[in-house]
Amino acid sequence: MSYQSMFGQVMREYETARDNASRILEERVAEVYAKLPQVKELDLVLNRLGASLARLALSGDVAGIEAAKKEISGLQAQRRILLEANFGANFLETVYGCSICKDTGFTENNRCVCLKQRLINEYYNMSNMKEVLREENFDTFDLRLFSTDIVQSEGLSPHANMQTIYRLATKFVTHFDTEFSNLLLYGEPGTGKTFVSHAIAKDLLDAGRTVLYQTAPRLSKLLEDYRFNRAELNDPGEMLNAVDSVDLLILDDLGAEISTVITSAAIFDIINQRLLSRKHTVISTNLSPGGLEAQYSERLVSRFFGNYQMIKFFGEDIRVKKKYHNLA
Repeated sequence: MSYQSMFGQVMREYETARDNASRILEERVAEVYAKLPQVKELDLVLNRLGASLARLALSGDVAGIEAAKKEISGLQAQRRILLEANFGANFLETVYGCSICKDTGFTENNRCVCLKQRLINEYYNMSNMKEVLREENFDTFDLRLFSTDIVQSEGLSPHANMQTIYRLATKFVTHFDTEFSNLLLYGEPGTGKTFVSHAIAKDLLDAGRTVLYQTAPRLSKLLEDYRFNRAELNDPGEMLNAVDSVDLLILDDLGAEISTVITSAAIFDIINQRLLSRKHTVISTNLSPGGLEAQYSERLVSRFFGNYQMIKFFGEDIRVKKKYHNLA
């Protein structure tokens, strides 16, 4: 399934949920009417009074309106007493999966938080991220993988460096709601950047935040499709809306995408917009700061250097160590 068709499927699932809720309510109404015929009679009278109240309002009959409201209130009280005694007060209320949007996905033309998170969950399902996060999180963070030998050029060991990175990453999560910050993780492949990104994502997802993980090459392809193949897409803006609106965007492997003027400009717009709206972003890259300056525009790199905490990873390729030492 494509990202574009996934939105349509999610909205169809909402429609199915509403249909199921309506069916359950109909079944409950039938059950109540069978056991308590007087409730059915009360509902018929209340429906008639509701229609007459509308006519009275049009005619401006103030006295008639007050009398109708009083009668309606009395009948509703009788109905409530009967339901509470036999089925419970809320038995004939429609039960929605989300009480905020009533399973429509929207509140006042804005996306409900349930729809936002549902779409994010689908993105993760499509990229198999849920399985990855079960394996790569702070609970499975294993400092034994990192050498305690001092790297002369860095002045400390990979082990000591990862202890610091662990503290910074957990602080990022702990203060997520109170401190606006962004992280740029850089270093050689296999030194733990993606693992740390996944650990951050797992904790924030568990805390109910909306998180989107995307690789730079995949995002670049989506941006190109949006620009050149928009007419062929079911919902061309869906993915880009998520990129802009999620609580945390994790952009992995920056620099591995095919760099063009168009994609670089689009990535700048995403980074800049998230800074303006104070939305957190975590970026990982194999490029050094100098490599970033060589590949991207000065204004994009200035956003990184000025608004991101730059965190360097170094040491041996831990993926190789995990494979051969079975320490994962």
